[in-house]
Amino acid sequence: MQQTRKTELWVGSFVLAGICAILVMIFQVADVKSLGSGDSYALKAEFDNIGSLKVRSPVKVGGVVIGRVSSIELNPQTLVPIVTLSISRRYDQFPETSSVQILTSGLIGEQYIGLVPGFVFDDEQMLKDGDFIEDTKSALVLEDLIGQVLYSVGNKEESKKE
Repeated sequence: MQQTRKTELWVGSFVLAGICAILVMIFQVADVKSLGSGDSYALKAEFDNIGSLKVRSPVKVGGVVIGRVSSIELNPQTLVPIVTLSISRRYDQFPETSSVQILTSGLIGEQYIGLVPGFVFDDEQMLKDGDFIEDTKSALVLEDLIGQVLYSVGNKEESKKE
């Protein structure tokens, strides 16, 4: 009887350790830094086309991740996507002249937001929580690019025939 109880305790402790290891891996893969959002501030931007941008996509400056996309909504009046960015408070010195664009990692990789810091002038304010970034560049859709190339090649061949 004593040997069975000892075996059950060992099995139970290994199962508990396995569950803890799985939880740690889940949090690592999900890139969960903290459960609260008090260490970040929100910036918003309107784009004509967001491509395949998703919530939790990274926000990068020069390749360094400084935040994540926290929400994507459709403006009910203009029917234009509004992307809300959650930026770490460590990076709170972006001037209002800053711009954002939707970029792609590699040829067909994931899409992310690239934030380009603007120039600081004497009267320029820094972006604050809830501000809109005015200068935006939409996603480059691969299908549109291929269509433009095919159209331009077709036009060149037609002009050669004439």
